[in-house]
Amino acid sequence: MLLRWKNKSAYWRLMRADKPIGTYLLLWPTVWGLLWAANGLPPWHITVIFILGVFLMRSAGCIINDYADRKIDGGVERTQARPIVSGEVQPKEALQLFYLLVVFAFGLVLLLNTYTVILSVGALFLASLYPFMKRYTHLPQVALGAAFSWSIPMAFMAITGDLPLWLWLIYLANLTWTVAYDTAYAMVDREDDIRIGVKSTAILFGRFDATIIVLLNVLTLMLLALVGWITQLHFSFYVGLVFAALMFIYQFRLIKTRQRDACFAAFLHNHWVGLVIAIGLLLGVLL
Repeated sequence: MLLRWKNKSAYWRLMRADKPIGTYLLLWPTVWGLLWAANGLPPWHITVIFILGVFLMRSAGCIINDYADRKIDGGVERTQARPIVSGEVQPKEALQLFYLLVVFAFGLVLLLNTYTVILSVGALFLASLYPFMKRYTHLPQVALGAAFSWSIPMAFMAITGDLPLWLWLIYLANLTWTVAYDTAYAMVDREDDIRIGVKSTAILFGRFDATIIVLLNVLTLMLLALVGWITQLHFSFYVGLVFAALMFIYQFRLIKTRQRDACFAAFLHNHWVGLVIAIGLLLGVLL
């Protein structure tokens, strides 16, 4: 079955292009990696390649996620109207679109050095693995964090041709942040997930969910501050971290109610956290 371009609206929604929050949450750590790797403004052509790659791989990730969940999304209130569940897009079409986006993304990576191309295989593996983890472990959010952080070592390899040990602190910081905000996201679906047998950190953490999210956010800020100290950034970077901490406090006030809409609002708010940290980092490497 070939892609039916008259269904472009359904494909657009399947890629979650109408809901860019996931693109933002993948973009900001990518920007962190580029800025830290360049110790200033990164080369424009590498920046363009990575930004386009963020959109393509996030879209591909959403498609393979919906394909993997096509038999369970109908039982979750938030996902009942997704294009595969509704029949607007056939599973084979979804896979074709996934492969097409991956090919485009790989074409972009081929414009970079050989070692970055090799690292990109890891990005594809992690993006494809995550959707299936919720069936086997209560830690699919960790798999998502690993996938959403992989652009950081790729950025270093593309710009410097090297992977300094301290970059893995940035990787770990983004992983803990991802687990935190995706746990809040999973809290939205917790009741449905328990009923249909899907696993998540929100279920694993139980009544300690909000507390663990706070601890993960604190660890994120501590790790980023440590990298800032190692790389001798201007104090403006730490001002950005202070604003991020205040935002995390606001999010805690939302999630402690454990109401669906409040937890979802806390999840969405993380876009601004990533942006604030990116602005602080930009000033920190330039000043």
